[in-house]
Amino acid sequence: MKDLFGKAILDFQTNNSPQDLVTETNISEADEMSVDYLFRSYNEMPKLEKKALQLCKGKILDVGCGAGSHSLYLQEKGFEVISIDISANAIKACELRGLKNVRVQNVLDIDEKFDTILLLMNGTGIFGTLSETSKFLQKLKSLLNPNGQILIDSSDIIYMFDEADDGSYLVPADGYYGELTFTINYKNETEEPFPWLYMDYNTLQNAAHANGLQCELVQEGKHFDYLAKLTI
Repeated sequence: MKDLFGKAILDFQTNNSPQDLVTETNISEADEMSVDYLFRSYNEMPKLEKKALQLCKGKILDVGCGAGSHSLYLQEKGFEVISIDISANAIKACELRGLKNVRVQNVLDIDEKFDTILLLMNGTGIFGTLSETSKFLQKLKSLLNPNGQILIDSSDIIYMFDEADDGSYLVPADGYYGELTFTINYKNETEEPFPWLYMDYNTLQNAAHANGLQCELVQEGKHFDYLAKLTI
């Protein structure tokens, strides 16, 4: 990996001529994203993210923390929060922003217990594909303290597909429609394509139940997005 996403985050943090990230998927055109969005304050966050932060309790694991905005808010509120990301550049930026407990680490390699596990900004994305979901859910479940919770958000991207005359959506016959392949471009460099999973709520709920987890719909957003809480 070239770690272009993390590079953009670190460039923004260090004022190293940051540029917009350009993301593209196998079902959508190239789209520009301003890196400063990843550095938003609590007041600038969408309602679903605010709700998730309000529900946090105890010792917290922030998975895929990115620029660390969620973790910073929680740290400032006095929580013990451990922030992980597979991007070394993003973690360096988090350190520069003042986060105390940050690690370059995959959640599959964590071996501690937490009261809250946070997966935001399409938290199901790290599962990659539907077939990998159980592996991740079993791992997350093993990291929970008694009465612990997993707070995760995603979107039902069915709206991105064309509708047939009968009102049904023309989704691929092979595989789950939420399985996308992402490509990131930054400063004329292109990352290797990687899988990224969007899960509609019913699919997440079924996967949770299949792995011994309760699933509760906490809140729905304005654009097919939702926040869910998973518990044992």
